[in-house]
Amino acid sequence: MSKGYAWTVFALSFGLLLSDYMSRQVLNAVFPMLKAEWLLSDAALGSLSGIVPLAVGVLTFPLSLMADRWGRVRSLLLAAAMWSLATLGCAISASYGEMFVGRLFVGIGEAAYGSVGIAVVIGIFPVTLRATLSGAFIAGGAFGSVLGVAVGGAVAQAAGWRWAFAAMGMFGLLLAAVYAVVVKESRLAPRGRPSGGEDGAEASGRLRTRLPRLFSSISVISAYVGSGLQLFIAGALLSWLPSFFNRYYHMAPAKAGGAAGGFALIIGLGMIFGGVAADRISSTAPIRKWAVAVGCSLGALLLLTLAFQLPTGPVQLLALAAGCLLSAGSAGPAAAMVANLTPASIAATAFATLTLANSLLGLAPGPAITGALADRFGLLGALRIVPLVAVAATLAFLVGRHWYERDLLRLADLTTKAAPKHPSEIPS
Repeated sequence: MSKGYAWTVFALSFGLLLSDYMSRQVLNAVFPMLKAEWLLSDAALGSLSGIVPLAVGVLTFPLSLMADRWGRVRSLLLAAAMWSLATLGCAISASYGEMFVGRLFVGIGEAAYGSVGIAVVIGIFPVTLRATLSGAFIAGGAFGSVLGVAVGGAVAQAAGWRWAFAAMGMFGLLLAAVYAVVVKESRLAPRGRPSGGEDGAEASGRLRTRLPRLFSSISVISAYVGSGLQLFIAGALLSWLPSFFNRYYHMAPAKAGGAAGGFALIIGLGMIFGGVAADRISSTAPIRKWAVAVGCSLGALLLLTLAFQLPTGPVQLLALAAGCLLSAGSAGPAAAMVANLTPASIAATAFATLTLANSLLGLAPGPAITGALADRFGLLGALRIVPLVAVAATLAFLVGRHWYERDLLRLADLTTKAAPKHPSEIPS
């Protein structure tokens, strides 16, 4: 396909990812309003935030398998319609229970989008751009969080929290309609492969032989685990920074949402810079991608620990900004390493496995555990504990680095053995 069409697909896929996270994170902007109106504890608020990535983590794998067989574009459109309609449902919820059900369906809709969307993007660009594109695409989550928190907070203060949810739902439906008109499955299919998918028996047989390779090496498992643990920190920050600014800097919801949105933007920029840095320094030595991941984890640990020990003021905000920049910088390198260590034919499923790890180890427990800790130690005390998770993430990345080169050689050997032989090499 032309470069122009490839970048158009990327832009629209990125736009839907923005909508995905806007629908997910708008809740965090209205935490103070829901806490006052429904008399909710921090643990209850955290559960409303955490149920979305939990549903994503549980369902991303089976739904991504379906997308690999049924068609990625159709799957993306169905997902976008579901999370948008569920967000509209949140706008009319009358109780914590109804809001919880609405948020659950937001998570069901979003379950496969990240993995399938990044598989579409990775599949239409050169291999040398994998870490950069992965980091940029995953950063859409942070940019969507910026818009969801900042715009949601402003709309909520002007028109009430219900209109904040309604605005996000309507935006998602509009963008899904544009995607349906522009992006076609047939234009994304490789030459010589039917766009409608494979025969069911053939696809099942192929998946049965290749799915075990999702977990066939220590390094790929380390990438899953390290990425998920590191995103525990980013997930906690994205969910609780609006409340942090509201409680400790005494900002109104709209102003607190805007401030938190700025720090979410920094987290997104860190994802992009981490991916770009990994591609640059690993051009001659692929193993250096792991060094970027390790550096981001250790840097976030030191800077965020310092930030939440400092008194409120400019110095604390500067340290917090630096820590946010590094807190999710490992996302791009981790995604690139997963792509390098798994077969391209099951790319969506491989990224679904990464999404599963990111959700179950990081994005789901991050907000919920932080809320539970906040009920016991106060929000500031909880945020002082959260950065310690980076210690475990760093250990996982170091283990992956140790095994990476051997696992790449073994994967290449398996691929060579599995490749069809030239007729002259086949015994008569």
